[in-house]
Amino acid sequence: MRFRTVHGLGLAVAMLASGLVVAAPPAAAAVDRTLRVYNNNIENLVRNNADGTCTRVSGPDHLTSMLVDDAGQTGTAGVKAPDLLIVQQVRGTGQATAYADQLSAKFGLPAGTYKAIVAWDDPEPWGGTHKCSQQDLGDLKKKQTNGIIYNSQRLSLAAGDISKYWSAGWLKPGTSYANGAGCTLYKPPNNDDGSTYEYKWKRTSAIAARFTLKDSGTSVFAATMHLPEENRQNACAGDGDKGIGSTGIHLGADATSLLNASTIRIVGIDANRTGIPASTLSSYGMTGYGTAATSGSSKIDYLFVRGTVQSSPVGHTVAATKSNHKALYGFVSY
Repeated sequence: MRFRTVHGLGLAVAMLASGLVVAAPPAAAAVDRTLRVYNNNIENLVRNNADGTCTRVSGPDHLTSMLVDDAGQTGTAGVKAPDLLIVQQVRGTGQATAYADQLSAKFGLPAGTYKAIVAWDDPEPWGGTHKCSQQDLGDLKKKQTNGIIYNSQRLSLAAGDISKYWSAGWLKPGTSYANGAGCTLYKPPNNDDGSTYEYKWKRTSAIAARFTLKDSGTSVFAATMHLPEENRQNACAGDGDKGIGSTGIHLGADATSLLNASTIRIVGIDANRTGIPASTLSSYGMTGYGTAATSGSSKIDYLFVRGTVQSSPVGHTVAATKSNHKALYGFVSY
């Protein structure tokens, strides 16, 4: 029998008429248009216990405790690979890269799939006991910087789209606050006195980047910040500056340029301050997510997003997180 058909549909109809069985064409795979974002102060993967001891946590254990499915549950088959992890308090590039590789392995991806950028590659240690009775675990917390870990299969990053670090602000002890007039940048020569805490300011250096989603070309801004403990009592963002909405939060000039050129915008912060409203970054089109305490009985960690964030049955807060801080998350539809 001869078929004078050109298109696939005509050929299929003719073959059916002749009694031949035609296999259905494979269905196209659904495109996942969700950006999965997390924010957590991982505390150098060392947890403080109530009795003064500390516990070291492995990267895989921490990730399992933090990553959630669409129902906000950890450890289920529905947990999907994240796209962005905004983190505070990592020891530098070495720990951040190892953590990123452990994340790749968790989802069966080649080493190097997840990449890390940090404010300081190898920050000098700063003093203090870090409240660990075991000296070796306390020492693990003495090198601190902030970073962003991203899935390079989903997100691309151009070299020019990483901001320079910018400094936090603080009220130096012994200085009058005077409604913010006493605030200054927390970096030399205005950081802690003496050699013991000479490099403590580096733990609060912020960094940001502008990514591009490969499947849609959508631009994504992400920033990570860790403000000093002093921000809890007196909000300071710089010289004579109380910060956005008197919160101590501010964005560096380079970061602001990247943010303004981005469609989806994400800022993750350990602000060391309670009561920061969800509307704080509304002038940038962002809303705050996370309704529960993140450090003990206090909420001091914040996740701000510009984008369509899926609802969360657990208030965008992961209670199971194996850190001193509970992770925040947002799944952004685009």
